[in-house]
Amino acid sequence: MTGSLWVVDLEVGAEAGLSLADRAAVGVLARTFPAELVDRVIDQFWRREQRVRQLPARLVFYFVLVLCLFPQESYRSAMKILMNTFGRGGSGWSVPTAAAIGNARRRLGSDPVETIVRQVVKPIADGDTPGAWYRGWRLVAFDGTTFTVPDTEENDEQFGRPGSGRGEGKSAYPQAQAACVVELGTHAVFDARLEPYRVSENTLIEEMFAVLKPGMLVLAQCHVA
Repeated sequence: MTGSLWVVDLEVGAEAGLSLADRAAVGVLARTFPAELVDRVIDQFWRREQRVRQLPARLVFYFVLVLCLFPQESYRSAMKILMNTFGRGGSGWSVPTAAAIGNARRRLGSDPVETIVRQVVKPIADGDTPGAWYRGWRLVAFDGTTFTVPDTEENDEQFGRPGSGRGEGKSAYPQAQAACVVELGTHAVFDARLEPYRVSENTLIEEMFAVLKPGMLVLAQCHVA
């Protein structure tokens, strides 16, 4: 169905127990990230499926966004949320296995997802947004954090671990270093970086200087040079 998010309920009769607010949040994703944009970028990276699949690339993109909204949910539970929000299909469908969903995410890859998101995210405050302005300057801020990631060999190799004064001298889990730039007043993140733990927060922040525009007043912690 051109110009709309076409999905089907993959488990007939499944009830995810969503609140109205949850359903609205998922619906906003489809309006914020139009299907036309998603399809164009998927084609740009040659990730369009060559045969009919239960998990087409467009659906997998929106599934990744649902995971961000509901990080506590499993793959299959997040898929139920997506399906129940956008409608049911014919009988005989079942929720794909976690392995099938994982394979579909690998087929899509991270490059299309990042490209789509970067074409959409931007400051959104208007002149009346409380807390977003100071004497005509748009207030933005840099911030950084670390994320603990699952303890796998791949994550250990990719991200590394911080040191520890106990045991083997390393933390129990690999960690990723992250930084973002946020519009104050709306909390809209309009750029972000995620790198191995060894990369300093300042390095990530410097990579985001290019998104700053005239008229922005930047707030940062004292250690950000």
